[in-house]
Amino acid sequence: MEDATELAPAVRSILSAARDRAAEGSTDRVDVDPRDLRAAFDRAEADGRVPVVAEVKPTSPTTDGTREDDPVALAEGMVAGGAAALSVLTEPEHFGGSVEVLDRVRAAVDVPVLRKDFVVAESQLDAVESDVVLLIARFVGDDLPDLLSAARERGFQVLVEVHDREELDAALDAGATTIGVNNRDLAELVVDLGTFESVAPHVPDEVTLIAESGIGSPGDVRRMRAAGADALLVGSAIMDGDVEANTRALTRAEADVDEDDAVAGDEDHRDTTETPT
Repeated sequence: MEDATELAPAVRSILSAARDRAAEGSTDRVDVDPRDLRAAFDRAEADGRVPVVAEVKPTSPTTDGTREDDPVALAEGMVAGGAAALSVLTEPEHFGGSVEVLDRVRAAVDVPVLRKDFVVAESQLDAVESDVVLLIARFVGDDLPDLLSAARERGFQVLVEVHDREELDAALDAGATTIGVNNRDLAELVVDLGTFESVAPHVPDEVTLIAESGIGSPGDVRRMRAAGADALLVGSAIMDGDVEANTRALTRAEADVDEDDAVAGDEDHRDTTETPT
């Protein structure tokens, strides 16, 4: 388990709250028939979209204010903007999330939905049905293999989040097939896209690789894709403003560049043919 002294105060508070919720337990075991996350990414690629997991995040310790819009309307806007999948915060104390919101969102959309929370015990897996659950390698430590197995027994697909090579090795040893590399350091909460670039080359090709945190522009999208990201998980940059337009700008980051290049190529061709030499 993570040494709490190595975490930022906000992260220590989140982890403490997660452990308190885990102690409450759950009486009913969920049984999930999940929507296929990898297939959703493949459909986006085939449609010319960058696979983006857009996050419904009312607030967080690293953002100002709270978004009060109906989360279902936000989710539908993200899907309309081309999101291949959604992430829904269910952590209540620091992110303003709830399992009820996830239920409503999943019922309203037809894309896979990730439950974004801080699961540290098997009992937390039974809080709500989702297509994917998050396990943070640094938080669960040696319990990762058992939690991964318990999640899969319930039908969940699992996104294992790592921050460095050591955590990546632990995730691979545990059998993770979908890995997210978080660019946000948990000690200082500093974002560095170079984190993904340093870890990605060591991820096997057969593993689905997601870049998380710090992706705020089409340029960031292209940078993470060039480094090997199969998909991107984006929260704040989408939630800040028109979620449909923001999502579309990111999902079209590669297509728009291709179109710009094509236009430039056409212009070069016209200049060559129409101007005497």
